Amino acid sequence: MTARIGFIGLGIMGRPMALNLLAAGHALSVYARRADAITPLIEAGARACESPAAVARETDIVFTMLADTPDVAEVILGTGGARADDSAGEDGDGGRRARAVIAGIRPGGVVVDMSTISPAVTRQIAAELTAAGATMLDAPVSGGDIGARDGTLSIMVGGPAAAFARVEPLFQVMGRHVVHIGDHGAGQVCKACNQIVVGQTIAGVGEALLLAAAAGVDGARVREALLGGFAGSRILEVHGQRMLDGDYQPGFKAALHQKDMRIVQETAHALGLALPGSALVAQLLNALVGQGEGELDSAAVHLVQQRLSARDASH
Repeated sequence: MTARIGFIGLGIMGRPMALNLLAAGHALSVYARRADAITPLIEAGARACESPAAVARETDIVFTMLADTPDVAEVILGTGGARADDSAGEDGDGGRRARAVIAGIRPGGVVVDMSTISPAVTRQIAAELTAAGATMLDAPVSGGDIGARDGTLSIMVGGPAAAFARVEPLFQVMGRHVVHIGDHGAGQVCKACNQIVVGQTIAGVGEALLLAAAAGVDGARVREALLGGFAGSRILEVHGQRMLDGDYQPGFKAALHQKDMRIVQETAHALGLALPGSALVAQLLNALVGQGEGELDSAAVHLVQQRLSARDASH
């Protein structure tokens, strides 16, 4: 496909995703607050823009990959709390909106938010973009920084089918498993479901290895045996090894997983659902972040489990 593409949000996930688009031969206009975030893209051939609005004016499809719901609302609408741009808010709400994507988006343009944010706010943003003559897709991802670098992400997409068909070739550059889930917000709901499964599986693996260690059984052998049976999973394979090694260098930071579980709980509250397993994972992550370890990989909830049972990190 031939399209002018923009990318906003060049952090641990967004930067490699944008680089993959460049490597596939697509022209890219980019925006980020920090020079160190944007420099690798410029060196690879991207064009730097002075604001999200400027990115939108130059492109047909704008991708965003940001940390949290207020950041996305700020970048796209100029109404998220002025966190996504250091200068936002200096000249009032009108000035913030003038710098936002919606101020520059072209009629028929598509905004693709690949962040993990509130499904309800996603639908609100989509409605405003529709009123402005544009279309939105919510397309959160799973696969961590490794998947972002390797172009093997799982991408869960909500929004109109026609817009999905238009953007799908670009999704295929960034991901290996791309599924159109449904209308606006469906991608974010799917990501919440993903984080429920991931969080509870991490907690389950942690408890299993805690039990093995307390019983004096080799956790590495337990992991090896479980990988060959019905308990086998990618989380047992990757995060189980992290737990055994005590290596929690982040692939996906605990603070971000905490945020995702907050979205799960908020969505469950709005729907009147009881999700006790998710609530437990949220509390483990709250404890980990509260202990100053939010920059560790979310598998470090195992540290909280060990502390609850007065166990050390050895297996």
